[in-house]
This record gives sequence, structure tokens and C-alpha cells, in this order.
Amino acid sequence: MLFNSREFIFAFLPLTVVGFFLLGGISRTWAMRWVILASLVFYAWWRPLNVLIIAPSIVINYGLARTLERLGAQTNRRALSKVVLLVGIAFNVAFLGYFKYANFAASTVNDVLGTNLVLTQIVLPLGISFITFQKIAFLIDVHARRIESFSLQDFSLFVLFFPQLIAGPIVHYREVMPQFHRAACVFDRDNVSVGVTLLAFGLFKKAVLADGIAPLVTPLFDQAASGTSMSLLPAWMAAVGFTLQIYFDFSGYTDMALGMARLFGVRLPPNFNSPLRSSSIIDFWLRWHMTLSRFLTAYVYNPLALWLTRRRLARGLAGVGGRKTTIGAFVKLLMFPTILTMLVSGTWHGAGYLFMLWGLLHGVFLTINHGWRLLRPTVWPDKRSYARVSGPLGWALTFAGVAASMVVFRSPTLTAARGLLRGMSGTNGLALPTPVYDYLGPATRWLHQAGVVQGLGDGIAFNTLAFWTAGLAVVAFCCPNTLQILARHEPALGWGGQSGEVAGHRSTLTWRASLAWATVVSILTVIGVLRLGGHSEFLYWQF
Repeated sequence: MLFNSREFIFAFLPLTVVGFFLLGGISRTWAMRWVILASLVFYAWWRPLNVLIIAPSIVINYGLARTLERLGAQTNRRALSKVVLLVGIAFNVAFLGYFKYANFAASTVNDVLGTNLVLTQIVLPLGISFITFQKIAFLIDVHARRIESFSLQDFSLFVLFFPQLIAGPIVHYREVMPQFHRAACVFDRDNVSVGVTLLAFGLFKKAVLADGIAPLVTPLFDQAASGTSMSLLPAWMAAVGFTLQIYFDFSGYTDMALGMARLFGVRLPPNFNSPLRSSSIIDFWLRWHMTLSRFLTAYVYNPLALWLTRRRLARGLAGVGGRKTTIGAFVKLLMFPTILTMLVSGTWHGAGYLFMLWGLLHGVFLTINHGWRLLRPTVWPDKRSYARVSGPLGWALTFAGVAASMVVFRSPTLTAARGLLRGMSGTNGLALPTPVYDYLGPATRWLHQAGVVQGLGDGIAFNTLAFWTAGLAVVAFCCPNTLQILARHEPALGWGGQSGEVAGHRSTLTWRASLAWATVVSILTVIGVLRLGGHSEFLYWQF
């Protein structure tokens, strides 16, 4: 059941929320059990087998967590507790690996060794990547005694809570469960009004903006996959168009998840903060899919970097320390953990060489960015002049890098990705729509000599995609984001107050419970609902 489906918006969600409020007036315990039951129905709607697959994993993880809880209370059993934790992590990784990567591993062996291993049809449970990371984080937190008490009901609610079940945000137990424990489980005007507003924004982003540009971008990738040579303009329009599509798609999903959780009195952590405005790739990953970046930093990068640093310091070698950082220290303590972490990120996103390549690309981008930060004080010591140049130039380089990497992320084959990247580099020349080319008159002779040719058909599809791309770019780059508009009401956990309000915009852009905003939200909702009905799936639901 998709968030942007009629059965979800008009049946499942209203019934779940109303049932929660009605039961909450009688028994808080049964209100929470109602949410768990509704979450199971939601998860089983598309394929009932999903529940039969994921339920044993939940039971096993609960048993492991209980074991860790008991061992953690005994100071002389910490070594055994660590063994149990490693077993739990191995189980979850193996569980994810079988369902998501078994066929990929078999096909890789076939490609490399020339074998003929049979590929079987494996049912991939929805949201298995997000669920797995969440359970691993839970086990680690229990082992570290950051979680000291929990029940099966609490653990089930934490794992199965349907707003963030399929595609995040990736949350920590100690972030959401105290909120459930404090929840009044009755109708709250502020929570409902903020939640409905977030739902309206998210639905509009997905159904109108992301789904609006998708049919214009897909044919370009299909052409590249068929071997059609892509010239400069369509290649860049495909890259930028898909970058905007996936941004509004996942950002829209996240807004809807935040809004639905808020209906139950729960604030989920923020996941997007206008990442396409970033002036560095480091800043981009602090703004894009923020909870994934947080997880990978806390549970992959930091432990690895700390272990390598301790080993290096024990040998009497220098670590990473500003201008005095040696090349060896940079490579071993910063570059290697960064690239490995982003390789994990790419592999987590999907079972395929292109996802791994996408992760490696971002690892290289981040490494270059970190290296420049260490070199910049020596190469460019004037902070003021650097700030003037680095803002626009850094944004251009970051956006170009992100868009190029999205070609690798989106392309169905390496050949298609290579063709689009060649087109983006200008290797395949530049083509203009025939009407534009003819309009230039005598100048076409010089354009032809420069390698510019006529193509792109009658220009209608080109102009339509250009219009959509320009419109979405204005929204992404110039308009306040949802978190800023709703900042006074803490739309996401820890995001609120004056610091998060719309900066540089009129106060009318800050949401409040008023007739004007009610009208705006109603219009967005109606437009979003009218766009429902066609084939549309959130891009991150495949993960």
C-alpha cells in the first residue's frame, strides 16, 4: 500500500488514526497495540508473505536484545555480551544479504568464473534495508546500555511503526519510544494540523512535482539504454531532471512520514534540509538522507577511523591534524574509512555494480573535499576572498558532481551510464531543437562548423522538460523548505524554534493555524489527490 494511493489516504490512514484516538480514550496500551496491528496490515497489504518473513527476524532480534540487556547488567559478562552483539549483527547482515544480494552474488560468480549457478526467485521484503539498519542500531544501543528497559510491545512498535517502516527515516529507539510513552493518545489540534500540513506538502511534492517530471526523464534514460548517442543538452537534462525527481520523490515521502507520525504525537528526526543548495559534498551529505548519514558515520566510519587511529598512534605515527597531516595519515585514517563507508552506502542502496560505483564516486568526492579542507589554509589563506568564490563555485561543482553520480544511480546498465556521462562531457557534440536551429538563420553555418547540429525533433519534448526542470529548480534552490516553513511547530525532532525559521523570507511564509494557510494546504491537497491513480511508486521503496 503506497502513501500516495487512494486506499491509503481515504481508508487506511483515517481508520488507523480514528481507532487510535478512540482506543486512547479507553486504554493507552490498546491504542499502541492498534498501531502495531495497523502497521502489520500495512506491511502485509502488498504481499502477505512479507509478514511471515519479517516476523521471525523481529522475534530473534528481541531475544538477542533481551540477552544483551541481562548480560549488560553483569560487569563480568561484558565479553560474552560483545559476542552476542556480533552474532546479532552477523544475523541481520546475513538476513539482509540473503534476500537482497544472493542473486547478485550468484550472477557475479557466473560473470567472473564462467559458472552457471541457477538464480532463484527470491521475495524481497519491503523496506528490508531500513528495517535491518534500525535493528542493528537497536542492538548496539542495548549493548552500550543506552537502552536499559523495553518490552516486546515497545520493540514491535519501534520496528513496525508504519510511517517510517518502509523508507525511513532511520530512527533510534531512544528517540521515538519516550514520545510514545508520553503520548496522550487522544485528539490534539496542534499535532493534527501540523501533521495534515506535512502530509499535504509531501503528497504535492510526490504526486505533482516528482511524478510530473518522471515521464519526461525516463525516455532519455531509455534512449541511452538502447544505445542512442546522447548529445550535451539532453544528457544534462536527463541528469538534472532525475536529480530533481528523486529529491522531490524522497523528500515528499519524508514529509508524509513526518506528518503521519505527528498525527500520533510523535516527531521523527529530519531527513532532508535543502541538500541541493549545498556548497560542498560534505555539506550535501549532512543535508541529504540525514539519518542514513548519521547511521553510517556512527556505526561504520567512526569505529573504523578510531580503530585505525589508535593502531597508528600506538606505533608512534602522527594522526590527522590540520596542516601537518601527512599523506600516509590522510590515506589510512581519512580516505580509506570514507571510501569504505560510502561503498557500504552504495551496496545498501541496491544489489548491483552501478550502486557500488555510485557509492565509490561519492567516497572519492568526499575524500577530495576533506583533502581540500586540509590544504585550503595553505593554498588560499585569505578567508574573505575564499568565501566569496567558494560559495557559488562550490555549489556549481557540488551540484554537477551530484547530478553526474545520479546518472550512475539511475541508469539500468553501465553502457547507458557511460553514454550519458559521455554526452554530459560534450564528447557526443551539441544538438539543438530543429525550430531553434532554423530560427538562427545564417548563424547555423558557424554553429555547424563548431559541431552544433540540429536534432531533438520538433523541440516540444525538449521545451517541456526544460520548463519542468526550471520550475523544480526554482522550488529546490530558492523556496524555503518544509522544515523551515513549519519550524515554529517543530515538524521534526529537534527542529524548531527561532533558529529553524525561514531565513530571509517574509513572515507570511512561516506556517500558522490561519484561514490563509488552511486554504493553501487545501489547494495543495486537492491538486495532489487529483494526480493520484496512475502508476507511481516511491523510488526508495525498492530498498
